[in-house]
Amino acid sequence: MSVEEPQTVDFVTLAAVPETVLLVVSDHLDWANSLEHQLVLQKKLNAYLAFIESQKLFRRFPKARGKRVEIRVVFQFPPDPGGEQFLSRANDTIRSAGFHFSYEVGLRPPILEQIN
Repeated sequence: MSVEEPQTVDFVTLAAVPETVLLVVSDHLDWANSLEHQLVLQKKLNAYLAFIESQKLFRRFPKARGKRVEIRVVFQFPPDPGGEQFLSRANDTIRSAGFHFSYEVGLRPPILEQIN
């Protein structure tokens, strides 16, 4: 699963932050063509928002109900300046929808609990 599969939610898990359900986008693309990368990522983020707003998240993962919802993108490569601007706009859009957004480059230690 990856950013190139816009209709697939890559990972859903309980986060280390209390009472947070984390939806993770796995992004392995470089930023050689920043605009194309942004468009691919935009499709993926829109699909994640639709997954949350349609209540599919809560039907598929009942433990997520009532928790803080965060979309996090994990990049293999750091965003270029255009990518940073895109991520700032994505943050504004996702927050205005009532959810949280974050991103990081590389992986951190394992996440606490998988939701199934």
